[in-house]
This record gives sequence, structure tokens and C-alpha cells, in this order.
Amino acid sequence: MRILGIDPGLHITGWGVIDYDGYHLKHVSHGTIVTKAENSISFRLNKIYKELSNVVEDFAPTEVGIEQVFVNSNPNSSLKLGMARGAAICCAGVLGLSVSEYTPNKVKKSVVGVGHATKDQVSTMVQILLNCGTVKLDAADALAIAICHAHNRGISNNVSLRSGTYD
Repeated sequence: MRILGIDPGLHITGWGVIDYDGYHLKHVSHGTIVTKAENSISFRLNKIYKELSNVVEDFAPTEVGIEQVFVNSNPNSSLKLGMARGAAICCAGVLGLSVSEYTPNKVKKSVVGVGHATKDQVSTMVQILLNCGTVKLDAADALAIAICHAHNRGISNNVSLRSGTYD
């Protein structure tokens, strides 16, 4: 199975693709989608949607894992994160992929073994588990989400399921 992990953000959205056969994890690709603050929200969300669509087209994942929104002390930041996450979920849904969501602590615990691991610890473990060399933090987080999904798939956490048509 091929899994796309997404670490949503309005400024930087990380993505990572892995293959999982039930026993082994294999790195396929990873990257980031960067948007500029001076662009409109609609432009930035469209860029996230289109670039994730290209990732799906290029790598043909069968399932998607995405990080859940956590509540910031700044409601505006939470809202922007939610918009980026919505663009990513919409992209996957329109392309017929099921999406499962995971809390940041669940992702960290699945990859590092500790729910309050640092970003650097997550990045290091991702690089060890996937033998993929140095990975930028946002892409490492996305790969960690894909790994978490591989280890937790089948648990009831789907936010959208494959469906026929969108009439």
C-alpha cells in the first residue's frame, strides 16, 4: 500500500509518501509546499490544493494520513491551519482517497515512542526508519504521519471515505 502523509500549514505544508507492505516501510518521496504571506488566502489554499493534486497524480497513494488541528492560543493561527487542512482533505476527497487523521501526540508516539517528542527527535527517527537521509522538518513530520497511519490503519479515525460521484 502507498500512503501519503500530510502536515498541513498555510505557510508550509509538508508531504511524504511511503510504501508499506504490512512489515516494511519504504521511503518513496517527500517535499514541502510553501506559500507567501503577501498572497491572498484563496491563492495560498489553491496552491496547496493544486500541488497536493500533483503529488497524488505523480505517486498514486491509496490512503492519506493527516495531522489533526490542535488549538493554538491564537485563534487566527488555528483558523489558518484549519483552512490549509481543509484544502488538503478536500483534495484527497475529490481524488477519491480515504483520509485518516491523527493527533500530534499519536504521531510522535507512533514514531518516537514518546507523545511529547521534539520535532528534531521525530525527524531523526523518520530518517532512521526510512533510511532516507536528511529531511526538512515539515516533510519529516509528514513522513511521520504516513508512518503513524501505516501502524494504525483500520482504527476508526476516517474523516472521509471513498465515494462514487460528487453530484
